[in-house]
Amino acid sequence: MNGYHRRAGTTSSDGYALDVTPADAGWAYCGLRVLELTPGEAAEVDTGEAEALVLPLSGSATVGCDGARIELAGRTGVFSGVSDVAYLPRDAHAVISSAAGGRFALPSAVCEQRREVAYVPADRVPVELRGAGRSSRQVHNFGTPGVLDAERLICCEVLTPAGNWSSFPPHKHDEDRVGESVLEEIYYFHVADGPHGPGVAYQRAYGHDHADIDVLVEVRDGDVVLIPYGWHGPSMAVPGYDLYYLNVMAGPGERAWRICDDPAHAWVRDTWEHEDVDPRLPFPHPPNAEPDVSPAFSGVSPDERQAQRMGEP
Repeated sequence: MNGYHRRAGTTSSDGYALDVTPADAGWAYCGLRVLELTPGEAAEVDTGEAEALVLPLSGSATVGCDGARIELAGRTGVFSGVSDVAYLPRDAHAVISSAAGGRFALPSAVCEQRREVAYVPADRVPVELRGAGRSSRQVHNFGTPGVLDAERLICCEVLTPAGNWSSFPPHKHDEDRVGESVLEEIYYFHVADGPHGPGVAYQRAYGHDHADIDVLVEVRDGDVVLIPYGWHGPSMAVPGYDLYYLNVMAGPGERAWRICDDPAHAWVRDTWEHEDVDPRLPFPHPPNAEPDVSPAFSGVSPDERQAQRMGEP
């Protein structure tokens, strides 16, 4: 198995369906755990030297930390809508409980400062439609700079309709220079089931003069791909199967998401100006829904929409 690709179930430990630490990944900052709770179950979480989020993938939860009590409404699944999230500081002890049970992602980043417990409601999460045509995707920016106050942790989730490509053009963030920042990155995938069983998707990463990496893997529900450096993309949703992935990023410098497109493929971005956004967006959507029907986009001007479409990932 490729060392950058971790199959679902291969990193489970101590009650976590997935547990990737910086030491496991071979880097310094990014981590991700996925907690599964049965109805009425509670779990104690110690953040240690890392700040973390509690992101419902399915289900709702109550989070108690530092005397605060946060009720996360959550959602029925990753394709059903935007979720609210809770921020946990480093050196914290938290209790996460769920009356009906659920699955919860705990992305984290090693940091030095200790902030306060915080709550980001779902209606404050910016939702973007990015790209156009077969590069159309939907991005939930619940943990990005300007939305979440954190020291190092940057998070978002991307939903890609079946047959489309995300993280395209391929891009990188592994050099400290103008227009680019150094960020480790975790991709955590959910792939929608088809009528006859689980779906599949594909992830690509490749190197350059200063980075040796070569990844082209089939990913399934619950898989993880680690991106320490190099060009990464596309994330390919196979026809018939919608694709979700959670991005967890952190690095040593300024908390900023600055990326550089692969010059060989950057021209693709210019073609989006002449294409429409995939009419299957936004998620969740009724059949043949138009992109503008979602309340998340009310009040967004055509110019702002175009700026969103031309962004990344």
